[in-house]
Amino acid sequence: METLENLLRFSPSSTNLQPWHFIVAGTAEGKERVAKAAQERFAFNAKAIRDASHVVVFASLIDASAEHIARITAQEEADGRFAADPEGMKARANGGRITFSGIHKFDTRDQQHWLDKQVYLNLGQFLLGAATLGIDATPMEGIDTRLLDIEFGLRDKGFTSLFVVALGYADKDADYNGRLPKSRLPIETIITRV
Repeated sequence: METLENLLRFSPSSTNLQPWHFIVAGTAEGKERVAKAAQERFAFNAKAIRDASHVVVFASLIDASAEHIARITAQEEADGRFAADPEGMKARANGGRITFSGIHKFDTRDQQHWLDKQVYLNLGQFLLGAATLGIDATPMEGIDTRLLDIEFGLRDKGFTSLFVVALGYADKDADYNGRLPKSRLPIETIITRV
């Protein structure tokens, strides 16, 4: 699990903002807490959550606050990213984050959408990394994010959940969809070569 957690940690994000938090449920109790979000209209996902080896809740930062930006900059400084030019590099890194978060907060007014997109970038890397390790991973948006936020106190921490990913090894006999051929649009339909 350490390798998978490092995939989450070291994923790229715009201006290294890292606007995410993850909950890794690896115990029956932890998975049951996540499964609370798979009720009623999302009940079809409860079994996959409970049967998984681990389940990861992906949450997005609600606001790219000055405090969050300062925390990122302080971590970069502690990690030695500014050693060549401490003041100049620090100012440029911090300024870039402030500029881009400000554009999305005040100009385009889509900051939450922008922050969520960073978490989806992380998901792409996570799924590819898990597959490379031979681990099956199933992302699920079919959850009640409000219930997850309450269960784990995410909103009080400045985050909101987006989706979960179930990890493990698929039961090839029970996975109906896994036995079907892949169906995607033809390459000529989705790619324009110039």
